[in-house]
Amino acid sequence: MYRFVLTRQWVCFTLLALLLIPAMVKLGFWQFHRHEHRVAQNDLLGHNLAAGPVPVTELTSPGHTVPRSDYWRQVTATGSYDRSHEVVVRRRTSNDDRVGFHVLTPLVLRDGQVLLVNRGWVPAGEDQRAFPPVPAAPGHEVTITGRLKADETSGASGIKDLSGLPDRQVMLINSTQQAALLSRPVLGGYVELTRPAPPGGSPETINDPDHDSIGPHMAYAVQWWLFAAAVPFGWIILVRRERREREQRAAHRNASTAASEPVGSAAS
Repeated sequence: MYRFVLTRQWVCFTLLALLLIPAMVKLGFWQFHRHEHRVAQNDLLGHNLAAGPVPVTELTSPGHTVPRSDYWRQVTATGSYDRSHEVVVRRRTSNDDRVGFHVLTPLVLRDGQVLLVNRGWVPAGEDQRAFPPVPAAPGHEVTITGRLKADETSGASGIKDLSGLPDRQVMLINSTQQAALLSRPVLGGYVELTRPAPPGGSPETINDPDHDSIGPHMAYAVQWWLFAAAVPFGWIILVRRERREREQRAAHRNASTAASEPVGSAAS
């Protein structure tokens, strides 16, 4: 009755179904792990953003790589902006997704070390290779509060070509690169400024990262697992349908054969 499943066509179809099941299960776990990573990231963000600010020198130093556990920690620093070495970071978006620049200004601390401060976003002009209009940083000593972030790298960002940039423009915020330009010890990582707010709202202060949304990964995981569970049921349905169609074709052939036989053949 089910011998047709041993035909070449059905053997290939069955093998394909057997391969799809573990592949879909694996894809489901991949999405599940992405969900877990997002939840852990949100927990870390929420914890670090809620924690009280600490002096930046407690968390980083020249040449230090900021660990993931310290991402977005609230830090404070006191010093004077070095406006002569200010640069802008290309291809950055505002809080409402407009493309422009981030303003990166070195803050010289009282001990002579330098902290890179991302003061916020400014729009690009018609000529994106020209240095944009940037409100001047305060010319006196200031105490700032901001979010600590790790150095940006080509490997993490996917940005490979860093050559041929216009004067005072960079693609990545990287303390090692800026230390070579400043000839001063630069603290590892950088700080996104949150306070004090710039007068007039420019540069535009960067919003807190989203740490509430968990994304669709869990739903995608469940979908893949449902697809995997549906494969054997689909295989059974198709096998039964094939058997029924074969039985119908066989019955039709038998009926046609009986109808075509001569009447006298039965008597003989």
